[in-house]
Amino acid sequence: MAASRAPRVQIEESPISFVQMDGLAVMKIVKHCHEESTNNIDVAQGALLGLVVDNRLEITNCFPFPKVYDESVDEEEYQLEMMRRLRRVNVDHYHVGWYQSSDVANFISLPLLESQFHYQISIEEAVVLIYDTQKTSRGFLTLKAYRLTPQAIQMYKEGEFTPEALRNVKVGFENLLMEVPVKIRNSPLTNVLLSEVDSLVSPAEGTNFLDLGTATVLEGQLRCLMERVDELNQEAIKFNRYQQQVVRQAQDKHRYQAKRMQENQARAAKEEPPLPEEDLNKIFRPIPVPPRLSPMLMAAQVSAYADHISQFSSQSLAKLYMMEAVKSHNLTS
Repeated sequence: MAASRAPRVQIEESPISFVQMDGLAVMKIVKHCHEESTNNIDVAQGALLGLVVDNRLEITNCFPFPKVYDESVDEEEYQLEMMRRLRRVNVDHYHVGWYQSSDVANFISLPLLESQFHYQISIEEAVVLIYDTQKTSRGFLTLKAYRLTPQAIQMYKEGEFTPEALRNVKVGFENLLMEVPVKIRNSPLTNVLLSEVDSLVSPAEGTNFLDLGTATVLEGQLRCLMERVDELNQEAIKFNRYQQQVVRQAQDKHRYQAKRMQENQARAAKEEPPLPEEDLNKIFRPIPVPPRLSPMLMAAQVSAYADHISQFSSQSLAKLYMMEAVKSHNLTS
């Protein structure tokens, strides 16, 4: 894909109402993503396995994709072999989507949209599960499931990303993705074990809600936001340059047609045949329209980072006011 409002929730258009995950699958995803981040690998990806029951998508297992730098492994053959082996041990082996690690909003990208498009074309209920390593490392487990909206699928089917094409299918960065609620389900024995473990952890060690160390988090998010704003500004400059070239070409075309008309009028006065008609598209070649999909994704990332920074700053300010009140109370007492 991440806490953001960029992907608008539109559950009514999805064939599934929510995603139900087993605790085993969640732990596998968490373990894989954090191991890859420790090894300085940007993105961790893997396959989701499960089945569809009524209006819910149950994710019961998963496995990681092979490393990108391992060229000796065929990724498609690897996935098929993994599903065959899981089927032999009576584990759900139906492919229902894929997962990817992310930091806030950097999952919103062209590769993710293209991959999810192919998934939804072949598997109607497929989802992409985004695991936010940054928020989880600060104590907030963040798992979000997304699907492409019907407008985004229509856009990819047409294969045109010009401003006119995007306007015709009525797609923008707000409705590229729709979020599907995620519920984590554990067995009763697992819930009992978690309760026992929670009772063994002291409150001082188990909670860190008043952590005031926000500088590093805000610095990283603001840096990413500035980079996306700069990239979006460069795209805006390119599009403005394209519009200026179109206007200049239209003016040149108009002057050329006016000159030809004057020459034909002069030849008609001399009773000479008019000049042969020419194809203006050969003389004034159409200027290619810059694709607008990349700027749209940059706008989605900017919106997501801005929303996340606003939410994080509001929580941090609340903590500061609470600590100030506690400090003043201790001083007076």
